[in-house]
Amino acid sequence: MVHPSEKLLRDFYAAQGRLYAGEAEVDEVSGLLSDEIVWHVPGRNAIAGDYRGKREVLDYFARRRDKARGSFRIEVRRVLADEEFVIQLAGGQAEIDGNLHEWETVGVYRVANGRIAECWLVPFDQLAFDEIWA
Repeated sequence: MVHPSEKLLRDFYAAQGRLYAGEAEVDEVSGLLSDEIVWHVPGRNAIAGDYRGKREVLDYFARRRDKARGSFRIEVRRVLADEEFVIQLAGGQAEIDGNLHEWETVGVYRVANGRIAECWLVPFDQLAFDEIWA
């Protein structure tokens, strides 16, 4: 049996993948996020920053998708979940400026009222992540 918080995260990544592939509307992703969502992306790169509220977070997703020209993919590898937090190990892949890049991350998600309320993205190799998303 899958914990509801894990299901929420897996549903989110499935919807986001469909959005990036042009097969889903932004409302499908937006509906899984809290109105007060905060998304933290570390580093010194084009996508780094703290994004607050659905509009900023969805704009961040769009910027990331556009920089990767629709090639951005995430593979959820492992998930640990309870009522308040989800920890996710994931692999990312994108073609940027004609080069295929891959990276690994830990995502720490706070869940509130059945929606994703906050995310902290933690790349395994911050320097490589910064170079990919420069």
